[in-house]
Amino acid sequence: MTVQNDISQLRTDATTGLSTRQAPLKWVVVIDESLPAGRAVNAAACMAAAVGRALPDLLGGDGRDGSGHVHPGLPWAGCAVLAADAVTLHALREKASAKADVFVVDMPEPAQTSRIYDEYLGLLAGTRHEDLTYLAVGLVGPRNRIGKLVGRLPLLP
Repeated sequence: MTVQNDISQLRTDATTGLSTRQAPLKWVVVIDESLPAGRAVNAAACMAAAVGRALPDLLGGDGRDGSGHVHPGLPWAGCAVLAADAVTLHALREKASAKADVFVVDMPEPAQTSRIYDEYLGLLAGTRHEDLTYLAVGLVGPRNRIGKLVGRLPLLP
């Protein structure tokens, strides 16, 4: 996975009292609709790990249930998982990467086919950007900006 854009200007102030539809930030993961379920879930989980590392304030505080058991904080902005074809994913990544206020995480195809991380990095380094196939793209940014980027992409079935 590669991470793009300067996220220092991305405000991640927790707005835990608002509906995810009213939150100032929007987080989406767009996955190649042709991936089998297991690979799609893997891509979404990897995107979430990368976003959580880069934007820890996107996670709300821990909660306690009525029995006192602690449940780790979850993203207060929610996360929509959308579907697109490979061509749309590549174009979406290009458009989003050009926006300074959008955080982009991507999963090029070698990220799922390599079993050794250093091997993945070598494959990535040896592939021109325009030749990469993306299996998933994660975006976090201002709600209106992300909405314009993803348009009317459908939810992943």
